[in-house]
Amino acid sequence: MKYLAQRLHGLFGQDRLATSLRRNGWHWNLENPGRLCNHLLRALGELLISETINFETCCYEGEEFMSELRGACIIGQSGGPTAVINASALGVIRTALDTDCITRVLGAANGIQGVLEDRLYDMGQEDAGELELLRYTPSSALGSCRYKLAEPSQDDTDYRRILEIFRKYDVRYFFYNGGNDSMDTCNKISKYMQSVGYACRVIGVPKTIDNDLNGTDHCPGFGSAARYIATTCMEVQRDTHVYDNGTITVLEIMGRHAGWLTAASKLARKYEGDNPILIYLPEAPFELEAFYQDLERAFEKTANVVVCVSEGIADAGGTFICEYSDAAKLDSFGHKMLTGCGEVLESFVRDRFHVKVRSIELNVSQRCSGMLASRTDIEESAMAGAFGVRAALSGETGKMAAFQRTSDAPYKLSCCLEPVGRICNQEKKFPAEWISQGGSDVTDSFLPYILPLIQGEPERIMENGLPRYLYRQPDAAARIKP
Repeated sequence: MKYLAQRLHGLFGQDRLATSLRRNGWHWNLENPGRLCNHLLRALGELLISETINFETCCYEGEEFMSELRGACIIGQSGGPTAVINASALGVIRTALDTDCITRVLGAANGIQGVLEDRLYDMGQEDAGELELLRYTPSSALGSCRYKLAEPSQDDTDYRRILEIFRKYDVRYFFYNGGNDSMDTCNKISKYMQSVGYACRVIGVPKTIDNDLNGTDHCPGFGSAARYIATTCMEVQRDTHVYDNGTITVLEIMGRHAGWLTAASKLARKYEGDNPILIYLPEAPFELEAFYQDLERAFEKTANVVVCVSEGIADAGGTFICEYSDAAKLDSFGHKMLTGCGEVLESFVRDRFHVKVRSIELNVSQRCSGMLASRTDIEESAMAGAFGVRAALSGETGKMAAFQRTSDAPYKLSCCLEPVGRICNQEKKFPAEWISQGGSDVTDSFLPYILPLIQGEPERIMENGLPRYLYRQPDAAARIKP
């Protein structure tokens, strides 16, 4: 009954409902559901005399009282793109379009910013064949953002605007496709809608190449990025062996505080002593002098050394190696933008070894290489999106679609739900037991975990020798009308 009272609050407002309750012998109190039941029924009868209620938006998700929640849904994308984020969006869109109680499927241009600015697209009007291209199209087709919502207790301006937009389009389902900060947005919106009594189910659909979300075995996007990292390392390794005069090649790989992606470079190694011979993750302290000694030992095994480092490697005091160059800046969330640690290491060893030294920053290619996306990653990403919609339809809100692995060999996976409040503002680190003693390598124990995630070739649509992706002309994305 507490849930029903909250919904009535949203329909009539607390003042009107409280007044009617008092006339019927009860004061505004949601903490005694047993006694509240009869008083609510009397108050409801009184209020029904004066106005018509949409009972489909006023439902008690419990024992005897359950009606489907009808209304539109919004799907938005946020944070850094991946090779498979659009597969998740397609999973949401297709499942929602096939659901009778979801009356309209809207796409938010540039995530929550598009909601705030009323920039929405009617996905039901898209060509069905073209929409299927989302499955294999990298990056965020709807556009992304890095917009941080304030705490509603400090500033509820954005929340009131979101509620206004939701009411305008009768939005009762909100799906947000992103990483850690996106789950924070889901958590805040879900709690706010519940606090004001507006019936809206909020579900997070995970994505991040960093693989650092808690509550899930792995994240959509990680497998494809890992495959790209391993493949690129193999190709760089081949290039370094062209000459026999000795080289040091430093590959800088994305990963601020979690080294999952950099660890994937181990897949490029085919035998003991093969490159990349040194792998450094942010989970282990990095010291320049120890690095120098590691290189000396590496040259005892090979004349051409490939080193893979996470962008976020830091010394024992917590100072990022990239900060040694004073080049670090802050993004909109206050996170340090970490680039350049490869260049720092290149400069450090350039005059210490009589060999050619180069650094390579893989940069955005890690997250947008659609041609190296794994079929497993694509299928699981679409599955996460579809599962999120089904979860919302069943009454869930404030949750994230997550993966639960039941077996490595054969690889078996199922979907589950995790509260977004337990996921946001946290990071899942690479396990310490998978880091070698000394912190310069990754153990073989990591391989059964990652190998299933990079498997399979998707059935790509090709055109003139190139992959066919979904493109949207800037002036062709007309905004919908309410």
